[in-house]
This record gives sequence, C-alpha cells and structure tokens, in this order.
Amino acid sequence: MTTLTVFRGFPDTGRYVWSPFVTKLEARLRFGNIAYRTEPGSMSNSPKGKLPYISIENDEKSTKLLSDSTLITKELIQSKELKDLNSKLSGSQKLQDMALQALLEDKLYFYQGNERWIQNYYTMRDKILAALPWPVKVVVGNIIYNKNVRNLDGQGTGRFSAEEISAFRIELWDTLNATISESHAKHADKEGPFWVWGGEEPTEADAVVYGFIASGLVCESGPTTQKIIRSYPALLVYARRIHDAYFPDYKIWE
Repeated sequence: MTTLTVFRGFPDTGRYVWSPFVTKLEARLRFGNIAYRTEPGSMSNSPKGKLPYISIENDEKSTKLLSDSTLITKELIQSKELKDLNSKLSGSQKLQDMALQALLEDKLYFYQGNERWIQNYYTMRDKILAALPWPVKVVVGNIIYNKNVRNLDGQGTGRFSAEEISAFRIELWDTLNATISESHAKHADKEGPFWVWGGEEPTEADAVVYGFIASGLVCESGPTTQKIIRSYPALLVYARRIHDAYFPDYKIWE
C-alpha cells in the first residue's frame, strides 16, 4: 500500500469531524501506525454511499475504493496492513468487545441522530450543507430531515419521546463512564493512554469509543451530548490521553 486517502465528508483539515465513524476509522489507522491523508470526498463517490470511505493507490497506480469503517478495518486486517487487535481475546472477551461496539453504533448513534437531526436540525443542516447556496440548502435539508425522520421511526428510536430518548442516552453514557472509570483507576499512576477494558493494548472497541467521545465533544448540533461527556472526568481523561498520543496534529476540543 503506497497512498491511503480517507474521505471524511468535511473540508476541515487538522481537526476532528462530527462523524463518529470517521474518527473511529482514523483512530484505528493511527493505532496501527498507518499514514494517510484526508479529503472531503462525496457520498456519491463512495462504493456504499456512506462515509467514511477510503482509496488505496498501489505502486501500479491502480486505485481501490472501500467504504464502511468496519469493512475497511476488516479488509486492512486481511491484507496484513493492520493487526487484529482482538486476536488474543478469548471467545467471551470478543463477544463483550463486539457488544460494546454494537451498543454505540446501533443504539447510541440513533439517539444522537435524533438530537442532531431532529432537535438541532438547523445547526446540523448548516454544517453538513455549508457548501450549498441558500435555496438549494433549504430543499436538500428538508429532504435529509424527512429521510432521518423516516429512518428513526423505522429503526424505533423515533417512536420514543424526547424525554425517553434522553434517559436512554444518559444511561448509556453513565454505564460507559463506569467501565472507563474502572480502567482509569487501574492506570491512575501511569502516563499515556489507557483502554476501555483495562488491558495494556487497545481492542477494536477502543476505536469506536474514542470515535463517539471525540465526535460528541466537537459536534455543535449535539449540545446535550457535549454536556453529558464533559460531566464525566474519566471519559475526558481517556479521550485526552488518546488524543495526545495519537492525534497531536489535530486541534483538540475546547
């Protein structure tokens, strides 16, 4: 592999974007010491119509496109570009790690989608569609809004009240904080990153956890999530140590 480009959907460079899946992938690449560059890209150019996606240009100048953060990671593990972080885990530990990933990606993602796209729609629209002229932004924004309403209703989150969704979100973050607090206590006298399960090395779940924490801290259309994360010192220490070790070139959240 010669040149790897991560398409993030945002023109920003040297800073985190609002997508937890983009930051998850970037963290995973950095855990594996893989160099990459970033470009905005476009969902219309993504093989699966979703972000992030990557291009790999080899020595023969052929280009391979891959999308979906999980599938990209699996592909790079299979090609020996990345180490399988979970290869040494027991069966029950692998299940636990997968369950945490699913909890964030298949539960928390939709709770936060409700906060971002429904409760704080205009902030989200103006960020995501910043490059579009005003009349187009309004039309496209309405299309995206209606699509999110349908998706959330079909997935189930949209059928709960705002108060119920808020309670689910707080419970999830509170439980995650309890786990990370336990890991932090084991490494309180050490410097550098510590990991969600308290081991000496990250697991695949750490990339997901970091992606959700970092994106939650920088996303302006998720003010409630920002307050929740900032109320937990262990989550902030966990994220700050990973940032300092693996993302020193990125602007940190304020």
